[in-house]
Amino acid sequence: MPMKIAIASGKGGTGKTTIAANLAHLFSQQGRKVTYLDCDVEAPNGHIFLKPQLTEHSPATTLIPQIDLGRCIHCGKCGRICQFNALLCLPEKVVTFPEMCHACGACLLVCPAEAITEIPREIGSIDQGMAGSIIFARGLLNIGEVMSPPLIRALKSKAEEGEVTIVDAPPGTSCPVIESIRDCDYVVLVTEPTPFGLNDLELAVEVVRALDLSFGVVVNRAGLNDQPMLDFCTEQNILVLAQLPDDRRVAEAYSRGQLICEALPDFKARFFSLMAAMETAILGRQIKSSERSNP
Repeated sequence: MPMKIAIASGKGGTGKTTIAANLAHLFSQQGRKVTYLDCDVEAPNGHIFLKPQLTEHSPATTLIPQIDLGRCIHCGKCGRICQFNALLCLPEKVVTFPEMCHACGACLLVCPAEAITEIPREIGSIDQGMAGSIIFARGLLNIGEVMSPPLIRALKSKAEEGEVTIVDAPPGTSCPVIESIRDCDYVVLVTEPTPFGLNDLELAVEVVRALDLSFGVVVNRAGLNDQPMLDFCTEQNILVLAQLPDDRRVAEAYSRGQLICEALPDFKARFFSLMAAMETAILGRQIKSSERSNP
């Protein structure tokens, strides 16, 4: 059964990419066709652990409005419809702010004089290749760009999906995260047992529930002060998929760019248990969805 699994977190530094890269590796070892998408386009680092051979490099663009001042009648409709202040209508001209444009196309639709066309603007790049048998793709946002969702959309549309697709999402709970996870079958929220980790997990749970996505939690660096985190998951009826212990050897392997499941064989069983728990949860969701569709 094809699965698209997002690995996300409410905050950075919880071990999200570590989990994503190890899952991609182990799924591929089972003989499955695996795709790994590094959607953390402001700081992609999955390549450090999967070590892909990148064979394709292409620019990623978004469409921005171009005003034909010879046809513009200065009605101001384009400026009023833009919710992102990317257009400023002055008495004699229209000023555009490309960095603020969300490429929604609303200005093009409302212009009565057909004075607006759309032109491409490069915002980043997409690299594709193979990491062993894993289909690997990553996005890299240009320095100074603030709009990463268009690049994430381009990355997801270009990459070939496998039997298992692992989406390494950006940290946080804002638009880039939503764009990364919104069409996934399951979301793994990676957290850590700290006050900051709990606070940001609560925010991340609100997001995935608002999107009506099935999800579970992985507690990384477990063993420090787990009880508040576990109590929250129990109160909210959240499945704890795995607890990965705080272990100095993990940090050492990470600093060398090694996959944890290969550097530390005793962790491999924990990852296999995590994989089984995810597949069971996804299957259960699919069965419930089928029952609702065919009562």
